[in-house]
Amino acid sequence: MWKWTSNWFFKISSGRVALAALVIFLLFTALVLPDQAAKLETATGIRESPDTSFIYSANDLYQMADAYGAEGRAAYIRARFSFDLVFPLVFTFFLVTAISWVYAHVFPTESAWRHANLVPLSGMVFDYLENLSASLVMLRYPQRTAVVDWLAPVFTLIKWVFISVSVLLLVAGFLQWMRAKKEVDL
Repeated sequence: MWKWTSNWFFKISSGRVALAALVIFLLFTALVLPDQAAKLETATGIRESPDTSFIYSANDLYQMADAYGAEGRAAYIRARFSFDLVFPLVFTFFLVTAISWVYAHVFPTESAWRHANLVPLSGMVFDYLENLSASLVMLRYPQRTAVVDWLAPVFTLIKWVFISVSVLLLVAGFLQWMRAKKEVDL
């Protein structure tokens, strides 16, 4: 199934599709994310959010929930189940198509490196797990949500690791492609 999925991404990832994914990602990042961050800050009174943190603890999550207040917690949950259902799809679409398009120019069809286009999917899955777990903690606050409160920060860290690795894979592939093009031009 993974091989089929990876190959399907290669089939759909033309230069135009990768470029369209980049434009959607940039527009979403420039127009939607700042607006959402401002709305959350207005509702909560603070900038801190589990989604933008790299490392935090269950206690930090409860401190955020307390600082947000009831209205801020409700706004946080609404955001996770509205715009934050879309954003993981946007960044995953960009990373998958861009990696697929670049790697199609760098690695032969039988190369295991071509399966790197699946890495962004893990980032998306852990982003959704983070959103679910942090929202559950916010919803139940001030009650403790055992295990879930510990998992939320783990999901966040793993999400950022997969997203970071995906970006590094894209940059490395692009640099390899540019190097190969330069050698052909010589």
